[in-house]
Amino acid sequence: MKLSILMASARKIIGQLRLLGIVLLSSLILSGCVQYQVGVNFDSPNYGEIVQHIQLDERLMSLSGDSVKTWLDSIERRVKQLHGKAKRRSDREVTVTIPFKNGADLAEKFNAFFHYIDKENPNNLTETDLPPIDSQLSLKQNNFLLLVRNRLSFDLDLRSLSLISTNTNLAINPSSILDFEFSLNAPWGGRSIEKAENAIPANKQGNRLIWRLQPGQMNHIETIFWLPSPLGIGTIFIILFIALGVYLRDRTAPTSGGSREQGAV
Repeated sequence: MKLSILMASARKIIGQLRLLGIVLLSSLILSGCVQYQVGVNFDSPNYGEIVQHIQLDERLMSLSGDSVKTWLDSIERRVKQLHGKAKRRSDREVTVTIPFKNGADLAEKFNAFFHYIDKENPNNLTETDLPPIDSQLSLKQNNFLLLVRNRLSFDLDLRSLSLISTNTNLAINPSSILDFEFSLNAPWGGRSIEKAENAIPANKQGNRLIWRLQPGQMNHIETIFWLPSPLGIGTIFIILFIALGVYLRDRTAPTSGGSREQGAV
């Protein structure tokens, strides 16, 4: 009786050690398997692009090929609904470009991408889809005639993010496999604000600010940057052009005194 109890306990311990070994091995094998880069590029207050680059490691494809393919296909559907373009460089790499026309359009499209609903099959949710994540981007713009002040805020909750291998059906900690990067590129650069809770510091490279997001955690990004206002600059040019025309008209027009003298002669 005691022997059977000892054997059962031993099998239980061996099973737990085996599970722990699988978890550790998976973390090592899958380390850095997903590179997800999201960038917001501003050319002016009235035009810019959301650019995403996703690259997956071959090891991940060998373990979860079907799940990854379904996920990449869903990304292409999202981009199509937002009037963007997706370029599949290989079966494990895709680049996404979504244009926007102003700050409100940027926020709407960015948030719609992360809160995606398949309009063709709204109830088509499978175990291969990424778990829902809470994402919210906002952009407040203030026009100061010649310049536009932009305050961008981005909150991303990655605590629910996980990847499940279809071969082992094992949940893996996303922090061990996901390299998530958010960047802002503006003509005059910007500055990062790190006062709020869960704020992430930025790395500045020229006019580009880069944040490394932390999977499995709350992430807050906030930045202020300035853009030239085409409308304000155009208004100033129009005013100067009119003023120059009035000035030239007054210089070339004959004086009233001169006209009277000519009439007397």
